[in-house]
Amino acid sequence: MDFKHFIETVGELVDLAGVAAIVLGAIAASVAAVAALAQRKPRVYADYRQRLGRSILLGLELLVAADIIRTVAVTPTFESLGVLAVIVLIRTFLSYSLQLEVTGYLPWKRPPGELSNVSE
Repeated sequence: MDFKHFIETVGELVDLAGVAAIVLGAIAASVAAVAALAQRKPRVYADYRQRLGRSILLGLELLVAADIIRTVAVTPTFESLGVLAVIVLIRTFLSYSLQLEVTGYLPWKRPPGELSNVSE
């Protein structure tokens, strides 16, 4: 196996992980929402959106990583780097929009006294 083929395989695996994070997160969020509805818990919709948003954020981060791996390591031309830049800009905008939607704050504007939740 040559280096190019290995890097392409790694990129595809990271892509797969990104898609899996989104799909499995959506399934888990849906199951949790149905369970919460069955128990008549409040805030089901808000909690569902928050869980779903987190899984999409994680998936987007993995998809960006896969694009970077494939573009920089396999085909580092100016054209491919330009395409990568556009993809990263779009996905970064989506990530920030989702972060704002999920937490109510932009990543760099946390409320006073709130520490970064590494475990979430």
